[in-house]
Amino acid sequence: MGRDSAIRETLCKQCHEVVPSGRASLGYSLCIPCAEKSPAKPVRCVVPMNKSNYILVTDVTLLQQLNPKR
Repeated sequence: MGRDSAIRETLCKQCHEVVPSGRASLGYSLCIPCAEKSPAKPVRCVVPMNKSNYILVTDVTLLQQLNPKR
């Protein structure tokens, strides 16, 4: 039960190589080469406005402001 047993290695989800511990502690699950290769997927949502058209929301804070029952 030494210090080494508490350290867990995180494996990359794409290439299954070891992710550096500093990167894994920040919450990343991909190694740097795989992260550079994968396209960044923007988060977006289409929301119907009351008595109006649809609006494309790319910022979560805007979506929270549109909801009157937050």
